[in-house]
Amino acid sequence: MFRPTSTAVIVTLAAAVALGPLSTDMYLPSLPGLTREFDTSVDRVQITLSVFLYGFAFAQLVYGPLADRFGRKPVMLGGLLLFVLSSLGCALATTIEQLIFFRFLQALGACGGPVLGRTMVRDIHGPVNAARVLSMMGSIMALAPAIAPVIGGYMLAWFEWRAVFIFLTGYALASMLLIAFKVPESLANENRSSLKPLVILGNFGLLLKHREYLGYTLCCSFIFSGLFAFLSGAPFVLIDYFKVPAQHSGIFYALASGGFLSGTLIAQRIGCRTGINGVLKRGTVISVLAGLSMVIPALLDIHYLWLTAITQIIYMCGVGMVMPQAMAGALAPFAKMTGTASSLLGFSQSLIAASIGMLVGHYHSGTPTTMAVSIAAMAILSLASLWLLVKPGRNRAINHPPEER
Repeated sequence: MFRPTSTAVIVTLAAAVALGPLSTDMYLPSLPGLTREFDTSVDRVQITLSVFLYGFAFAQLVYGPLADRFGRKPVMLGGLLLFVLSSLGCALATTIEQLIFFRFLQALGACGGPVLGRTMVRDIHGPVNAARVLSMMGSIMALAPAIAPVIGGYMLAWFEWRAVFIFLTGYALASMLLIAFKVPESLANENRSSLKPLVILGNFGLLLKHREYLGYTLCCSFIFSGLFAFLSGAPFVLIDYFKVPAQHSGIFYALASGGFLSGTLIAQRIGCRTGINGVLKRGTVISVLAGLSMVIPALLDIHYLWLTAITQIIYMCGVGMVMPQAMAGALAPFAKMTGTASSLLGFSQSLIAASIGMLVGHYHSGTPTTMAVSIAAMAILSLASLWLLVKPGRNRAINHPPEER
């Protein structure tokens, strides 16, 4: 069994958290081809992305309370088992309707990793050190979206899109074995909470009334939604508009992930000096500047592949700075209902991102404009959430979290 504070536990949890990004990023190069495979439309194929996030969102409202009552490990292992079975269903799908259905079930299983991975970090490392550890996990996780589209692109070239889901099945099985036999349970018995509906609703109500929790949660949700707007629109922008070969399109996702990795490393470097809020201020401003640099040329009907790539890399640097810090800020005050707080954060993040992804697919004009507008808007909303609700210029409380009442 690994020591709870060991690097091996961080890497294992990062691998479980990465299950969500892998489930979307790895088959992105396949999306244009699926329109021909199933003889359907772009927005119909895009639903296979958005339905995943909708399932991801709503299931998190269940995972958190269950994990606060029964422990992190058994709930996470149950989710991974569901993911394995539904991934096999995706690989065997013969219609777009079947693929959409199994993608929804796949999401119900996949969301246990991110919700409970964040929760276990908060359990083990406490409210302040969790920000540093989540940034470290973000650095490790950056490998997943960097490598996944490249692997997916070559799988598409060498085999077919079904190979992606077979790979995901094996990945989830390996994660199950590591978590079952090597990762210790992190929930202390004295912190286990009730599953009574009124208690659960009361906990959600407490979170929704907590101004800073809402600020950090919306800041994280909007910045992630900009990322998902890119994931939803980029396959059609890169492959159909800019004529990038499918097997090479993964390079652009890898470059964007390099931006995310840079952001997490910057956050780790400056976080001790500036605190969580200082990192968030810088990260949101970087994302807004990148979004504006992308959308203004797009609205002027100026479209260049290099411009789209560079501005997205810069935006992703901001995402890498913001997401781990905002997650840590949101969870910091809630030691006795960390799972519930994490699940509501994940619900908000996934629900907003899924809605933005569907809008990108529905209003896709054949150019990068819709994607660029969505990314810029989400960056601005992320910055607004931080300044209006958290007020980082005046409030430094997150560096010394209050005791939970």
